[in-house]
Amino acid sequence: MKAVPKVNIDGLYLEDELVDDTFTGVVPFYSPALPITNEPEHLDTVTNASNPSTVDEPVDREPAGYIVGIPVPPGFFRPRFDLTAWRQYEDSIQAAEAKYQESMSAWNSTPEEERGDRPVLNIPPMPALWIEGLTPEEIERITAPQPQALSELDRLGTELVARELEMLEIRRQNETLGAQVVGLELRLLSLEGNPSEGGETFV
Repeated sequence: MKAVPKVNIDGLYLEDELVDDTFTGVVPFYSPALPITNEPEHLDTVTNASNPSTVDEPVDREPAGYIVGIPVPPGFFRPRFDLTAWRQYEDSIQAAEAKYQESMSAWNSTPEEERGDRPVLNIPPMPALWIEGLTPEEIERITAPQPQALSELDRLGTELVARELEMLEIRRQNETLGAQVVGLELRLLSLEGNPSEGGETFV
């Protein structure tokens, strides 16, 4: 067993699916069938016993997605399988096989002495079928640096630093006020020691 990608109808990766080791290609998968009742909308899912090959098969059932036997290369944020490119690739393989069969038929019908080289089946190389499913804007949004939430310890440390800065500012203001008070006291002492400086003296 091996794990292969499972995609929705738009080719966007959903999850891995376990399949046999020999699985290749791309095959559809379907949503679980609804319970069959006697309601008219369910009558198209039931056939009579004369046609058992289609029992429980809804009419025009649409696939829910695809199981892809091509590994997802690394490097995608949300891988998307290019279903259109895959169908074009399948068409090119069928065209190459048809051309090969035609060349082989012509080669076999030609007398041996007139035959050239045996035709070779030229299978076209497989294109890059996995592409990025997100837009550049979505990628930029999810890869932008996200603000980190502070831990409780970091928060307490930040608050402590802020408090210390506040205390330093208060201390600086107190020192300034203290210097002003000392200056005023010195001035008062100077005035008391020299009363003549305070004004005229009357006898």
